[in-house]
Amino acid sequence: MSNIEKLKQLRNETGISIALCKKALDESKNDLEKAKKLLHKWGIEKVKDKLNKVTLQGAIFSYVHHNKKVASLIELLCETDFVAANEEFQKLGREICLQVASIPAKTTEELINQEYIRDASKKISDLLNESILKFGENIKIGRFFRWQLGENSEN
Repeated sequence: MSNIEKLKQLRNETGISIALCKKALDESKNDLEKAKKLLHKWGIEKVKDKLNKVTLQGAIFSYVHHNKKVASLIELLCETDFVAANEEFQKLGREICLQVASIPAKTTEELINQEYIRDASKKISDLLNESILKFGENIKIGRFFRWQLGENSEN
């Protein structure tokens, strides 16, 4: 497999920027598995650096279940409107909104520690961390609401 094919494969498998994928391949002497481990290590470090950044931009997402008996609304925050408009950010917002409608949570902490409904090997925090690494910006859930027909909303 050529170096360019490895770079494409690493980029497709991780979703991480081409520049970081190239750097990881260079440092691992074009070993894909070692490059993935390096990216994982760097990712954890980068995410930690981003977590204290101010998130004043973002978008609000909504979901109403097909039976019209459950609905959710979330505020997904990021650092810039450029990221907020990105298709991958929009997809993340829709997925978290679906999660909120599917599995009730009382706090953001409880929500981010839930198993992701589409992939039980991941938590919602993993989705957020992957996106932070992809975009190079802090991304977090602001407020969220879940309504179910007939439930008392007073807590």
